[in-house]
Amino acid sequence: MEDANIIDLYFARNERAISESEKKYRPYCASIAGNILRNREDEEECLSDTWYRAWNAIPPARPSRLSVFLGKITRNLAIDRYRKTKREKNSGGEYALCLDELSECIGEDSFIEEQIILKDLLQTFLRSLDKEEKDIFLLRYWYVMPVSKIAARYGISEGALKMRLLRTRKGFKEYMQKNA
Repeated sequence: MEDANIIDLYFARNERAISESEKKYRPYCASIAGNILRNREDEEECLSDTWYRAWNAIPPARPSRLSVFLGKITRNLAIDRYRKTKREKNSGGEYALCLDELSECIGEDSFIEEQIILKDLLQTFLRSLDKEEKDIFLLRYWYVMPVSKIAARYGISEGALKMRLLRTRKGFKEYMQKNA
């Protein structure tokens, strides 16, 4: 079913919207949640919460890209669940690794105003990268995909991928220092 039709179902308050969203976007959203949470039960709860959150958000929201809308909901829910689990268990994971890697660029403490500036700088920086470098950066730091999976996707060694990520992070840090 096309996204526009699914969104129309949400606006009609037809519960089929949830099942159609799940049918079309479950693997995509499960990948996002799984990369962050690394726990099947938490991932399933996150997905259930995603469909519920979408139901409550549409209407009034009318997303232009349903996949991005659902992916963002899933990512935010997974990060919230990860933080809660980390507080409770004080555990690590892929998300913690990503934050640690990025902290060398952005620092660990940022205020709201700084985060807004950072978002704008990051968007401009990403536009300056070639498609593959941008995709690799986003897979690692937005989708929280493990280095091993990204390396396999691009047919390169993990070491080579880590070096590319390091260079991109250094480039971002230099870009921030020049433009902040």
